[in-house]
Amino acid sequence: MDVNGASVVVTGGASGLGAATAARLAKQGAHVVIVDLPQSKGAEVAEQIGGTFAPADVTDPAAVDAALDRAEAAAPLRALVHCAGRGATVRVVEKDGSPGSLETYEEIVRINLFGTFNVLRLAAARMAKNEVVDEERGVCVLTASVAAYEGQIGQIPYASAKAGVAGMTIVAARDLASKKIRVATIAPGVFDTPILSRFSQEIRDALGRSVPHPNRLGHVDEYAMLAQHIIENKMLNGEVIRLDGALRMSAR
Repeated sequence: MDVNGASVVVTGGASGLGAATAARLAKQGAHVVIVDLPQSKGAEVAEQIGGTFAPADVTDPAAVDAALDRAEAAAPLRALVHCAGRGATVRVVEKDGSPGSLETYEEIVRINLFGTFNVLRLAAARMAKNEVVDEERGVCVLTASVAAYEGQIGQIPYASAKAGVAGMTIVAARDLASKKIRVATIAPGVFDTPILSRFSQEIRDALGRSVPHPNRLGHVDEYAMLAQHIIENKMLNGEVIRLDGALRMSAR
């Protein structure tokens, strides 16, 4: 898929993986619509790349639809990169003996899994109306995590949600094949993003050292490079790609 002259929606585009992806795709000639929370730096980032900011919670169908309206007003919507999400610490049984918070579990799964499906279904419905260009109508890139496979203690809501994203990938790709829309997922390892900001520098450094090679945290543009390649390579479909420097997460 050539995004030059097309609209691309990037959720979570105000920072981290999403911001790097938005900037990279804008340089390829795409009109990028950044979807992020109203209180985010989405407007600032959109102005820097010549794109559009559409404030929305990814679990809100009406707000996401409004964002997609803005994308289609600029150009045909040809690509989605869904990066929005967040984590929280929950144990099955907390250290004080109390059961883990069901409310927090539901919240994190709703944002990371329900939000992914909500954006995917609404964007794909728009793409299905596009004219076929060079064999396809659109591409959807989702974001899972290595936590989908090796979630650490305390990551149970996040790991559950990201495992769901990994699991929906091949199903969505098969479902949308008749519409000529591809779906693939990136499962990042430990990247230098705001989601790690709640950890001390000592913990962040230790996470970087846990990566076999390269022996560091991932750079956000390395994610953006892969997202761009998935969009451009028509044979990448239905796959979950680990982007983790050969990392396999320990229990803690």
